[in-house]
Amino acid sequence: MANRSAVLAIINPNSGTTSAEQKALLRDAFLRQADALGFAPEVVQTTHPGHATDIARQAVAQGVNRIIVIGGDGTINETATGLRKSATSLGIVPIGSGNGLARHLGIPLKPLQAIERALKGRPVIIDSGEINEYPFFCTAGMGFEAYVAHEFAKEPVRGLPTYIRTAFRSFWNYKPQRFNVADQEKELFSMTFANAGQFGNNAWMAPTANISDGHLEQCEVRPFPTQAAGMLAWQLFNKSLNKSTYWRGHSITKATVEVDGPLIIHADGEPLTLPTGKAEIRILPGSLLVLL
Repeated sequence: MANRSAVLAIINPNSGTTSAEQKALLRDAFLRQADALGFAPEVVQTTHPGHATDIARQAVAQGVNRIIVIGGDGTINETATGLRKSATSLGIVPIGSGNGLARHLGIPLKPLQAIERALKGRPVIIDSGEINEYPFFCTAGMGFEAYVAHEFAKEPVRGLPTYIRTAFRSFWNYKPQRFNVADQEKELFSMTFANAGQFGNNAWMAPTANISDGHLEQCEVRPFPTQAAGMLAWQLFNKSLNKSTYWRGHSITKATVEVDGPLIIHADGEPLTLPTGKAEIRILPGSLLVLL
């Protein structure tokens, strides 16, 4: 009998919004479907932050050509980081709060369907981005969205309801910031560098973003009166924010942003701080294979 092709699933037991029992069912479903399709399946659980990246890099070195991540946006980011510029393809089973990359790519949000897609899918080339040394595959940014990411990380309970409450509370506490962008001073509510078009939950910051065109969309939202917030939120979820007079966007391959003091940012929703106050953003064209 010919050797069966290896397929690895990475599961973060602490990520996403599903219970341990549900994750166990997904693990068993993956093993069963992979075996039925002729793969030699293996499952590894992460034990600490950054572990998924280490697992993915080791699997690449061992010649595994298909890795499936069952987790939220953070675990997907970690796994994809370990696969960039390799011939190993990423399969996504989204069980997180936002699932921005999965939604942009049209991956099923029902985990069992996503497992089947990942096992049967073909590799498609997409871009990735970097903000300083931090990779991102969906969006990275600063201003309000980074403020919310940092506040959300403090919450003991994840999920969309918690995120909505955090964003609403943050709106009343947050003040627009001044950024130096390409030697030009700007006061902005938020600034996003979008590889994919949305943050997650169909909140489209960059409605026309193309994840494989070799460019990022630099999206700026300038300060707006409180009474305009409702319309902007509606446009954000109606995929029409780019029609707002408060939104401005253009395609880039690199950018530099500076502030006085430490700069809080996010990369795929993960809160980060740049102590130097300087962010270097760039696109890495055609750097990841995704199973679709």
